[in-house]
Amino acid sequence: MTPFPEYEPLTDAVLDRLGQFLKSCKGGGAMNVEELDGFFAALIAGPETVMPSEYYPEVFGGEMSETCEFANLKEANEILGLMMRHWNTIAGTLFKDEIYAPVMLLDENGVANGNDWAHGFIRGTMMRRDGWAELVGDEQHGCMVPIFMLHYEHDQDPAMRSPPISPEQREDVIGHMTAGLLVAYRYFRGRRQAGMSARTSETRRTAPKVGRNDPCPCGSGKKYKKCCGGAAVN
Repeated sequence: MTPFPEYEPLTDAVLDRLGQFLKSCKGGGAMNVEELDGFFAALIAGPETVMPSEYYPEVFGGEMSETCEFANLKEANEILGLMMRHWNTIAGTLFKDEIYAPVMLLDENGVANGNDWAHGFIRGTMMRRDGWAELVGDEQHGCMVPIFMLHYEHDQDPAMRSPPISPEQREDVIGHMTAGLLVAYRYFRGRRQAGMSARTSETRRTAPKVGRNDPCPCGSGKKYKKCCGGAAVN
């Protein structure tokens, strides 16, 4: 039994819709859908939960109130609902101990390079840097190597760049990267479960029912309806 709602994966058309909205965000700092996919993958596979109020500014390139122009509440619920649905697709796949096939955009030559996915993943690890450092430093697990290869492939510092990657090698690197995601998810599984159990127990003991106008329990300082509660789809 999976703890994640069963959703059909987002279709290409729906991903395009989400991608166009992200592209329209003010400031030009919002992620594209490939980067978002890698970012979510890292947050889901990582050592502890990261709440939407913390990661939304990373996704949208700033605070939602400053970067997002929703036509109305319906559109806001639509976009946040699509993000939640995509999150649950990734989480549900990994929970079933299955390889998750990442979302990757094609370049002008029809090639999926994987660089943006790796960039998004690394941004996700930075939100819990200390926890991820344990896995990076574990010599028995090389699952982060292909991600680093794609992340630093075009780095401004030549010393950080990986050797040139041929088309055949790129396919292999991306394959190892997707397998590495599942390795990372398994690596932190026990820690995540312990953290979830502790939070659930604490919530049951101390937390009353949260109203839409009450402070959000995630600690953002915003009203629940303006924060995590705003992601609920009508």
